[in-house]
Order: sequence, then C-alpha cells, then structure tokens
Amino acid sequence: MTLAIDLSEGLAQLGINVSSEAEHKLIQYVMLLQKWNKVYNLTAIRNPQQMVSGHLLDSLAVLPYLWPRRWLDVGCGAGLPGVVLAIARPEWSFTLLDSNSKKTSFVQQVSIELGLKNIEVHCGRIEDFQVEIKFDGIISRAFAESAEFISLTRHLLQDNGRWAAMKGAPEQELQRLPKDIQLERIIPLLIPKLDAARCLVVLRENK
Repeated sequence: MTLAIDLSEGLAQLGINVSSEAEHKLIQYVMLLQKWNKVYNLTAIRNPQQMVSGHLLDSLAVLPYLWPRRWLDVGCGAGLPGVVLAIARPEWSFTLLDSNSKKTSFVQQVSIELGLKNIEVHCGRIEDFQVEIKFDGIISRAFAESAEFISLTRHLLQDNGRWAAMKGAPEQELQRLPKDIQLERIIPLLIPKLDAARCLVVLRENK
C-alpha cells in the first residue's frame, strides 16, 4: 500500500494524471522488477520504494513534454522509460529495443502479464534495426552520448520526428552535436524524492 501512496503523491507533485488502472499496473511492474531482479540483475536499485522514485517517477516526469504517437525506446534495459510510458499512455505505441536478451525477455514477460497491447519488444543492436514505418519520437535513458544517440538512430526517425534524451548534466556533450541537429529545448525535471540532476533534451534535424 505504501508504494501506491508514494506513486500517487509523486504523480500529484509532478502534475501528471494517469488512470487508476495505470497506477495499479505501474505498481505491478515494480513488483515484477523486484522479483526478476533477484535472478537477472536488471537494475541497481533493489528497494521497491526507491524504484517508485528512481524508476517510475523518473520516467513519468518526461510525459508532459512528449508527443503522440509512435515511439522507440533505445537501450530500454528493464523497460525504462518505455514500459512506464506505455502503461501511462495506452493510446500510443512503443517499440522497446535492447541488445541484452535477459532484459528484453523480462520486458516481454511484463507486457504479457500486464496486458500491454501497445508494446513491441526487439532484442538486437540499434544499427541493425529496421522498420517499415518510422517513429514520431525516439527516446533514451542513459543509452549513449547525444551525438552517438542521433547517429545510431537517424534511419528510424520520421522527417518531422524528434529525439528525447533523458540526461543528468548534458551541457558538454551537446557541444558535440552534428551541425545539422538543432537543440529544441532543455527541460529541467524535479523528481520527487530523488536528489539528482535530471533533464529532458529535445532535438530535431534542421531541414
């Protein structure tokens, strides 16, 4: 019950509304993560209460700044932020990609157990990944430096799409962006009960 209260209070502080069903699924996700973590070492955070702030709220904080509708989460790990965002936005679609088969197996199991119809999971390297319909947005959380993130995923972004990179302190790496990439905005994020610098960096191609 404490986890649900922490999540509900955190969402209120962030000014984010999700359905009661979504809140329930987010807590279920944390419990699955804790269970699988004992065997597969999916995340460094072990405590479920810390997972609420360090994983759920950290991922959800970007939600007001994202856009519909087709998203790719690169280096999704244990499903962060892709699974969390998919639970919160069931009307959007999310493709989650990681080269670690243990992590993608976990994400696949989560999507089955929680009945997440808006998730596709792929195990493989981003440079080998191809799709027929490109994405409106590509997001990453601690995947790579911004310039590398862009170079590895350019072939997957729609012409009018944008990148969303979840970062700590990105100022230095943003100086190394390719010349044809425009920094649209840097959005500072304050995560409840998380004492760490967080921001969302939104990038697009100059056409």
